[in-house]
Amino acid sequence: MIEPFRVDVPQAVLDDLHDRLARTRWTADFANDAWSYGANVGYVRELAEHWRDRYDWRAREAAMNAFSQFRTTIDGVPIHFVHVKGIGTPGAPSPIPLILNHGWPWTFWDFHKVIGPLTDPAAHGGDPADAFDVVVPSLPGYGFSTPLTKVGVNFWTTADLWVKLMARLGYPRFATQGGDWGAFISAQLGHKHADRVIGVHIHTPAPLDFMTAMRPPDPADFEPGEAELLKKSAHMMAEEVGYFMLQRSKPQTPAVGLNDSPAGLLAWIVEKRRSWADTQGDVESRFTKDELIDTVMLYWVTESYHTSARYYYEAAHNPWTPSHDRTPVVEAPVGIPILPAELTVPTRKWAERYYNLKHWTRLPEGGHFAPMEVPDLLVADIRSFFRDLRAPA
Repeated sequence: MIEPFRVDVPQAVLDDLHDRLARTRWTADFANDAWSYGANVGYVRELAEHWRDRYDWRAREAAMNAFSQFRTTIDGVPIHFVHVKGIGTPGAPSPIPLILNHGWPWTFWDFHKVIGPLTDPAAHGGDPADAFDVVVPSLPGYGFSTPLTKVGVNFWTTADLWVKLMARLGYPRFATQGGDWGAFISAQLGHKHADRVIGVHIHTPAPLDFMTAMRPPDPADFEPGEAELLKKSAHMMAEEVGYFMLQRSKPQTPAVGLNDSPAGLLAWIVEKRRSWADTQGDVESRFTKDELIDTVMLYWVTESYHTSARYYYEAAHNPWTPSHDRTPVVEAPVGIPILPAELTVPTRKWAERYYNLKHWTRLPEGGHFAPMEVPDLLVADIRSFFRDLRAPA
């Protein structure tokens, strides 16, 4: 059964949040203007004060409720999703069903800037022939896809859930897009369910067994001019995997603190927004204060940090195994936009071997949270890739 859903956070939850923010015991911080030691406490405090005194959740809630949202349960897993049908051209092929997949620390709301242009391109300066029916689920255990009380739910089991969700919505074949976990879900769909998948568009490409077979890149895959990719990979492994190792091994330990302290949750998430986006050190060059807080709020009001973090544990402790031994590993057509600040940027030689690569573009800006950072560039690339895959009338 699919039921309509509206975001409606009880006032008591908001009052409690206000009180907790007012009573935060701030830690000292020094020699950390460049965030070298982690989240800069002065900035996090400024953001927390904005959250407490100026942020209007009810206005943000109303904006979310402007989109058609639903809830269902599949295999014992509660699923929340946005579903907006496309407005195409009469007499032309129907809009392509497209499922957009987020990651961590993302939420479904990271796609709100692209839903309109993808579903109603004519209203946003595009060609109505490029319309999509868009489905944006919250990952299991994230946001309103809660409470999750089932173990073993990870990216590859989520792909199976999405096949059932899309069938339930009347889409036996569909397209998929995503970054972070969303890229792995999309790639898994293109690996295991290639017969159901029109195309896979991802911007955080990596091997599907990355959680249990982490390996350095093969120097033989690098062409002249790709040396910067080795440097980026080395930096990522040295400086950006602390959260990863904790969440893949002992996710419940930080969850005790982050479920209790909104300031702690704010610091944990905003530091990643600053580090992983194309911010050049200025997080507000890509996200407004309200947008940063929106993300934290969706984890806070649903008390979903612990199950979002367990997503890492479940991937590490329930290893991915291939559904076939053919090459490429991902047989559905694949499109990859390369964003300059993305965490993982593959060599083209490796991508051509691993994926059924049909589309490879270099975007001029953007990072890990592409649909929020560079929505226009992402929409244009999605349209370009799927335009060649649309079935004839």
